[in-house]
Amino acid sequence: MKSHGRQSRVNRINSEKSWNSFITQGSCPVVVHFTAAWCMPSVAMNPLFEELALSYKDIHFLLVDVDEVKEVATKMEIKAMPTFLMMKEAAQIDKLVGANPEEIKRRMNVFVHSIISNKN
Repeated sequence: MKSHGRQSRVNRINSEKSWNSFITQGSCPVVVHFTAAWCMPSVAMNPLFEELALSYKDIHFLLVDVDEVKEVATKMEIKAMPTFLMMKEAAQIDKLVGANPEEIKRRMNVFVHSIISNKN
């Protein structure tokens, strides 16, 4: 897949305020990647997370560095990186801990189908 300098669809969260504004935006589902610059498995998941963000246009994708936004990591009880949260209307729907590309893809499919079936 060629990259033509396209803009990332992943929003980097740099404060608790920006976290709150995304999480409370109402009905738009959110997928969050909790990461740390020093955690190589977490950093290795970034390209996949970008790819998922391009595939699922109706979902907000957020990146939270646990060292930069400790308050959010603490509030969401993040204990290990990478951790992926799938959220809807500020409620956690699913949580995946660890760098497992196949499992994150599978969980994304389940998450998206649950959102679609709830719309009907």
